[in-house]
Amino acid sequence: MTASIDPITAAVIQGALENIAIEMGHKLMRMSYSSIIRESEDFGTALTDYDGNQLCECKMSTPLQSGPIPGYIRGIKRALAARSQDIRPGDVIMHNDPYGGASHGPDVAFIVPIFIEEKLVAFSVTTAHHLDIGAATPGSAGIVDAVDAYAEGLQFKAIKVVEEGRPNAQVWQILRDNIRAPQLVVGDMEAQIKAAEIGAARFLELADRYGIETIRAAAADLMDYSERLMRDAIRALPDGSYAAEGIFDGFSDDPNPMRRDLPIKVTVTVAGDDITVDLTGTAPQVPDRPINMPFEGTVDCAIWLTLRSILLDSVEYGEVPQNAGLTRPIKIIAPKGCLANPIFPAPTIARFTPGNLMADTLMRALSQIVPEKVSAGVGNLRVVSFSGLREGQHWVHMEILEGSYGGRFGMNGMDAVDTLYANTRNNPIEDMETHLPLRVEQYELRGDTPAAGQWRGGIGSIREFTLLSDGAFSTEGDGHGQRPWPLGPGEAGLPGALALINADGTREALPSKVPYHQVHAGDRIVALGPNGGGYGDPLARDPAAVLDDVLDGLMDGETALTTYGVVIRENEIDAAATSERRAKAGGS
Repeated sequence: MTASIDPITAAVIQGALENIAIEMGHKLMRMSYSSIIRESEDFGTALTDYDGNQLCECKMSTPLQSGPIPGYIRGIKRALAARSQDIRPGDVIMHNDPYGGASHGPDVAFIVPIFIEEKLVAFSVTTAHHLDIGAATPGSAGIVDAVDAYAEGLQFKAIKVVEEGRPNAQVWQILRDNIRAPQLVVGDMEAQIKAAEIGAARFLELADRYGIETIRAAAADLMDYSERLMRDAIRALPDGSYAAEGIFDGFSDDPNPMRRDLPIKVTVTVAGDDITVDLTGTAPQVPDRPINMPFEGTVDCAIWLTLRSILLDSVEYGEVPQNAGLTRPIKIIAPKGCLANPIFPAPTIARFTPGNLMADTLMRALSQIVPEKVSAGVGNLRVVSFSGLREGQHWVHMEILEGSYGGRFGMNGMDAVDTLYANTRNNPIEDMETHLPLRVEQYELRGDTPAAGQWRGGIGSIREFTLLSDGAFSTEGDGHGQRPWPLGPGEAGLPGALALINADGTREALPSKVPYHQVHAGDRIVALGPNGGGYGDPLARDPAAVLDDVLDGLMDGETALTTYGVVIRENEIDAAATSERRAKAGGS
């Protein structure tokens, strides 16, 4: 039985735990070789208890890295138990099994068990996205044609890369021999281990100061506190069921209808202080394309994060302790064999964009009961993997292309940002051009008028890259076939687009998913990020905000007049004419 603890001590310990995770994150970033960790911050650091309950996480982490860490712990414990292997002091365990808690294969975790007096009490964990994992084609993003889990790269199912303090040299040699750009990838892995070891050392210092039983009591207290916050927020919602559907592009150029225009269905049921998210009706898994989503590691994290972000908005609640207590009131149902709960060996490496659409669809369902807490439809992201050979060595780069948010109550949608469960940073152009044979020709907001609403939709970016040497690219994305949904009488957003402009000037429109595609020096890739949906009646938009958009070049005077009913003369609002125009149109 866990001892009781006073709230001040519990809060001090929680702060100390969070600082450990933050230190782990900073150290990992500083030690990493690749820009995906160092600049984009596509990593996670966390501490868990013996059972895998998350105690804390690094605030710089992406949710899809830190969120799955409890699942990684459960997965390694199951795998080791099945092999009759124990976890011992000095072990370091590598794991990336998407059917054993991992988000997908390129997100590799390194787990350092923490022992006190020869008793296992906790785990220090780092996860990170790696640029290559030995798949059939270069890179770890844009692999959209893998036919099964084996084609997606190396599978690490609770592998002890260090055993009782002794590095397993053969495992490390296998990694170096089977991964492209091993100097980057293996270097990042070694940085992960060191960061996890730092986390373990700091935890032991904390335990030495307070005692492990006090830390356990603090963790239990804070998990209960987080659970109470979530249950109170759920209880404030009206009981009932609320449904929504999103359509995933899939492979829009594929003649097989089972691979394109795939429904993702979400039904949210509120009953007292419990909430159930039912994904029944979602499309069946695609057995030979990697757009399936691991239930544990992707689906659960997308749903938990969306509910936590909407129901416990930090603007209203302040800092909410991020731990396993938040997930206790949430039940998730996904039929076995559907896109959101695939059966091994269905491939999963390109699970990112369907998961983002699932989170967006969940938000659409919640808009029926908490419209002031959600945004209109979100513009999905794309990820492009560039690669090539330079002096006989592979170079690989992963570029995350931003989406945009829909309008929100009281605020315009955010422009050109990572959305929902992805909060990675954009990669600096200078960093890319310094290290890679790529040149960024254009990086700006797209010029289309943003989706109209009382609060307009966010604007996507235009990204244009020129290959400076022969190479290749591949892309995983979505949102070319559907416009981001509006909320109320707002306007739908605009879909994304992708094109290849050959060195001779010929242009080729591309779908949202492009398998490994060879290109030549001088060829250009042009990507347009989608615009988010508009929120509310455009005729209710503040005329001053409309004028600002005109002066900023986001729309012209004719759009201000016909869409928003705002009359602008010589860069000034004609208030009387605007009132008259809106009255005739039925606005205010």
